[in-house]
Amino acid sequence: MKPNIALIAALLLSRLAALHAAELPQAVVTINTDAPTVAYSRMIFGGFLEHFDNQIYGGVFEPGSPLADKQGFRKDVLAALKELKVPVIRWPGGCFVDSYHWQNGVGKNRKAYGDYRWGVMESNAFGTDEFVELCRRVGAEPYICQNGLGSVQEMADWVAYCNASDGKFAELRKQNGHAAPFNVKFWSVGNERYDKAYINRVRDGAQAMKQVDPGIWITCAGSQGGIERVGFKVSSNLLAEAGEHLDYISIHNYWLPRGDPLPRYDYLAAITKSEWPEAYISLVCGSLAEAGMEGRLKIAFDEWNLRAWQHPGFPRDTVADYQDLKLRELVERRRRENDLPEQYTMADALFAASFLNACLRHSDHVGMANIAPLVNTRGPLFVHPKGIVKRTHFHAMTMYANLLQESVASVKVIADQLTHGEESVAVADAIATVDDSGKHWAIALINRHPNQKLACTVTMKDQMLDGKYAATILAGDSSDAFNDIEHPNRVTPQQTTLAFTKGVVNLPPHSLTIVKVSLK
Repeated sequence: MKPNIALIAALLLSRLAALHAAELPQAVVTINTDAPTVAYSRMIFGGFLEHFDNQIYGGVFEPGSPLADKQGFRKDVLAALKELKVPVIRWPGGCFVDSYHWQNGVGKNRKAYGDYRWGVMESNAFGTDEFVELCRRVGAEPYICQNGLGSVQEMADWVAYCNASDGKFAELRKQNGHAAPFNVKFWSVGNERYDKAYINRVRDGAQAMKQVDPGIWITCAGSQGGIERVGFKVSSNLLAEAGEHLDYISIHNYWLPRGDPLPRYDYLAAITKSEWPEAYISLVCGSLAEAGMEGRLKIAFDEWNLRAWQHPGFPRDTVADYQDLKLRELVERRRRENDLPEQYTMADALFAASFLNACLRHSDHVGMANIAPLVNTRGPLFVHPKGIVKRTHFHAMTMYANLLQESVASVKVIADQLTHGEESVAVADAIATVDDSGKHWAIALINRHPNQKLACTVTMKDQMLDGKYAATILAGDSSDAFNDIEHPNRVTPQQTTLAFTKGVVNLPPHSLTIVKVSLK
């Protein structure tokens, strides 16, 4: 009998394929479709803008630019923020608020002043009225951070200016051209202060603000991190003294430190930080539980980013001469290091997706998150005089904001480890979301491996996925791929069809995939 050459060849190819698959990193994603789901807050897709460098002036606001409208807002930036579906924007800081007094930024007779925290002259051209208008233009809720060193009366007056229907500050707002209240819902008492005097100001400020408008939601600085895996716990004294007057507790962290000279981090050094946000959220949840505030206070992760901002020599508590040559060097040249496009690789995109996964998994605790910043510096949107560049993490965040369903399901992920030096991270992460009917699903799958496909098995309803499914994939031509002015579309999401065979799909290296699945 002659050998069946075609059959033998097919068997050999099958065996080679199986051996190749066995060599790939592995992950198993099990989605429990019968477990209760949790509706998450879309406020986790929020942003933050500070009067630092070119986030405001030359970012969202550039009067006189051919790309700006009559009010000075950059039209291309507004369109991009609408695409991002930013639900809430925190402003004006950050460290900036320590020297900011809101009344100097409203009305026609505004005066420039020296912002000692960041070492520049602040024009006050962009103030409360402009900020609220920006938020209205993009469909976001305004979130105002108060001067934590200012008086309690100043805090209450700012709420009155924004939200009162009558009275001295309502009349001032009306004189400035805004008859109807702004109805600003979200407020914070100060930024990154933790001493006893600050705790007292939080308590007194929150009470005074709610006397003006009982319907507002208030947060304050609760914890921040640094180069460690997690930050510090929320002060039990803060929670005992002021917790009953708060609705949120704010936490901040950046996981790749700034430095002088500018630190350079490779893909693996960055991506191995991807599980650290979840560890930090868990720590803060524990603090709230210990204080009996779990379920009472939501977490506002209102400053987060993979990379800390570059600002050598700042913030400061005083500036003698705003034209000092050494100071101008720090302000005008050294801050440009934030703009170097090659820093914003697929690591930034996948870290952002991992951060949002952590928030989604803690939907019962995390009520808001704000990438810091939203525009320029380390933000997902880079703005220059002739246009914009959507960095890799812009696209990851856009995919989450536009493609996920409304509630988070129970998911178990078992995956190989990806190791870099003494640090390691699971090679895969996943989140599953579903609509109210329970039929329409969006599953986000992350392959963190820099150069290998991931053999990922997905099981739903005790059955392995099998067949072809619509999907959107974000993956560069290398793990170090980035977008810049000359190549703004090197990394962009691609719509495709994924084929699952007995539950298994091979995900591209360094990729984020969101798969659409409909169950009968």
